[in-house]
Amino acid sequence: MTKFKIALLLFTIILSTNSASAQEQPENNSENIQTKNDTIIKDVIVIDTIIPIKTNNIFIKDTNYELGGISVKGLQKFEEETVKIFTGLIVGQEIKLPGDKLTSAIKKLYETKQFSNVEVYVSKIDGNVAYLEFEVQELPQLNKVTIQGVKKNKAKELQKDAELKKGAMLTDNLMVTSKNYFKKKYQEKGYLKTKVTLDTKPDTSSVNTVNMLVFIDKGEKIKIKDIDFHGNDAFSESKLRKVMKNTKKSMFGRFWKKSKYIEADFNEDLETIVTAYSEKGYRDARVLDHSLTFNDDNTISLDIKVEEGKKYIFGDIRFLGNSRYTDEQLQSILRIEKGDTYNGKVLKERVTGTGKPDSDDITTLYQDNGYLFSRVLPVETRINNDSIDVEIRIYEDAPTRIKKITVHGNDRTNDHVIYREIRTRPGYLYSKSDIIRTIREIGQLGFFDAEAITPDLNPNYQDKTVDIDYTVAEKGSSQIELQGGYGGGSFIGTLGLSFNNFSVKNIFNGKAYKPLPMGDGQTLALRLQKSRYYTTSSFSFTEPWLGGKKPQSLSFSIYNSKQFRYDYTTRKVDKDQRLNIVGATVGLGRRLKWPDNYFTLSQSISYQLYDLKNYPISTFSFSTGNSNNLSYNITLGRSSAGSNPVFPTYGSDFSIGAKVTFPYSLVNNKDYSTIDDQEKYKWLEYYKASFKGKWYTALTKDLVIMSNAEFGILGHYNKKLGDSPFERFFVGGDGMASYQLDGRETIALRGYENGRLSSIEGGTIYNKFQMELRYPITLKPSASIYVLGFLEAGNSYDGFKNFNPFELKRSAGLGLRIFMPAFGLLGIDFAHGFDPLPGQTVKSGWQTHFIIGQQF
Repeated sequence: MTKFKIALLLFTIILSTNSASAQEQPENNSENIQTKNDTIIKDVIVIDTIIPIKTNNIFIKDTNYELGGISVKGLQKFEEETVKIFTGLIVGQEIKLPGDKLTSAIKKLYETKQFSNVEVYVSKIDGNVAYLEFEVQELPQLNKVTIQGVKKNKAKELQKDAELKKGAMLTDNLMVTSKNYFKKKYQEKGYLKTKVTLDTKPDTSSVNTVNMLVFIDKGEKIKIKDIDFHGNDAFSESKLRKVMKNTKKSMFGRFWKKSKYIEADFNEDLETIVTAYSEKGYRDARVLDHSLTFNDDNTISLDIKVEEGKKYIFGDIRFLGNSRYTDEQLQSILRIEKGDTYNGKVLKERVTGTGKPDSDDITTLYQDNGYLFSRVLPVETRINNDSIDVEIRIYEDAPTRIKKITVHGNDRTNDHVIYREIRTRPGYLYSKSDIIRTIREIGQLGFFDAEAITPDLNPNYQDKTVDIDYTVAEKGSSQIELQGGYGGGSFIGTLGLSFNNFSVKNIFNGKAYKPLPMGDGQTLALRLQKSRYYTTSSFSFTEPWLGGKKPQSLSFSIYNSKQFRYDYTTRKVDKDQRLNIVGATVGLGRRLKWPDNYFTLSQSISYQLYDLKNYPISTFSFSTGNSNNLSYNITLGRSSAGSNPVFPTYGSDFSIGAKVTFPYSLVNNKDYSTIDDQEKYKWLEYYKASFKGKWYTALTKDLVIMSNAEFGILGHYNKKLGDSPFERFFVGGDGMASYQLDGRETIALRGYENGRLSSIEGGTIYNKFQMELRYPITLKPSASIYVLGFLEAGNSYDGFKNFNPFELKRSAGLGLRIFMPAFGLLGIDFAHGFDPLPGQTVKSGWQTHFIIGQQF
């Protein structure tokens, strides 16, 4: 049958200002405009010119027809049925010619990004039934991409990053974006004259496919020779260049910041220059012009013209609208006086805040005391010569109370574990700081991704209430430690299990094992380590909310260690010579409300039995016998670091602790100058004090400084008895505790061998100072990774007479930390010790330390 065609619709999808205009068709033929689509369909123009065909059938405008059938022409790779599905049209449905359904069908075909042109014709009218024919032109597909001008490995990386995949549709947009991507990639590395050409040729081995050749001529790297300023009087050129953090001129010896021109970074630096002026009172300062000049020596020069304007000072400062707080109270926060150099940045920060959790500003003052709907605005009201008067306009509104609290996202952790950490309660006044504190407390639990805790506020202005919904994302909190290695002539195996969100009450509930009963926030840990000549095992349990109503914790642990005499020359183990240590600890801890609610008080009682059989120890004169260690431990701590326990960015952690035994020698009337060691050490006596403090300061959003100071001392009550042979300090190395359970403390000092900064018996005094600069690579819940650089100094001393706080062993280095919930912390440090070990004259030099499971 002869197919009659009538031009029904002209659809033009305009993609850019360079789109081709419609071509005129010969008279008496149907009109159509070819349509091209790359990425975004901008417009659809429907032209409903109607031309009768040479039959008795007449196409009537704006008439509803039944769709009798669809045919498709121009296909090369696609099946006709696939294109019909793309249109969304169904045979038998009612359509208007022209109409929205037909317009939508053409849009859908273009949105598939598979076609460069789509035209629609009425192929037949049979009464009230219309038959349509789609004529399409398929976009060619990429087959092979070749990148020349760069190394082979780099070419693969560039192709992947530019998403030039085999089978991708070759659009004009793909060509343009790929070319721009390659060019920008190298320009950001300093190759400002990079040239990129793209060429495509049909691939005769396949239907409608093309091969692409990319040639990259990156040229030579171009550095910045000069950065010159014009119009600057208040600031020197060196000062302005220092303000520019991203764009630096080439200078010998500077390796930490490359001299390269990146337009986006340069524009950011121009804004920084204006900000620097405004902070010094030059409120009207601006950059008038800037230019880039290529030099003959393959460098560039930057010229920046500034207009400084007048230097201003603060004039009168008035508070308007404040009834909740007096002018004096608000002024104590504003801390800006009449006559001070005008600083718009400081004014804004003191009024509306810095965005940091610890921001001290007027807005936060109101937000922390229930005024959710309050507004505080600084307004310049008058400029008199060089003086600017300011009004702090305050719209207090009424206090807002919390109406409802909800939590979402906790699939494993029971609701009560989260709710007991929430500081915002129904009926309480709204407080911004309480929300920030809640985020920290939930993050410190360790059960959720600290970076993903999100409070969603739903305020109701009518009744002055607010609903708060906390969204959390669960992460793995249990850990497994499985190690094996060979050392000291023996295989050493370690198995450790730590369940940090355990539920004891469901231990007999078979349905709760998924694979273990979890969700109540309790900690259960088991550890076993074994070799030929020693075995250690331990069990511990912690309930953080004893009774479930108050933040009072109960902890309990038991442990055992068996060590046998090992001959390193013959590699034989004599099990008739052994040291057996059995111990248990019970502790109570609670949060305090004074001096503030970041403080905790922990107390514990511990007991160890040291049982020796033919096992000589350097600090004892006897090798058979036993010694008892009953001690009381008290620690006052304050922890405000947050919000991520793996990577804190603000706050601090410090503790002051004491561990004491009963002073037996002062009450038992024994002459300790005559009795033997077995009698002397039947009951150990000592006192031990320690201080540890860490401070976290964010320099930028991601760059954080951790500062640390530590001090410890072990003392005695009776000079004749002397210091305890146990409970000593061992300084040096990675700080990882070994298998000994003799109360020793291992203190890390990287750059030196483990424990080598202390005597063989261990020191009785130590001090340590540390500074780390940390930067996160990723803080995802699956794996948190950060790099660090550090400076450390510390030492160990035998007795107070030998204590010299300035005689320190120094080190510096770089490290990497990886925290995975299932395995805990993994790390490596490369440290350089600048001083010699005790008894040596050559400095320690480079040391490599591997860290497994150590605390942060």
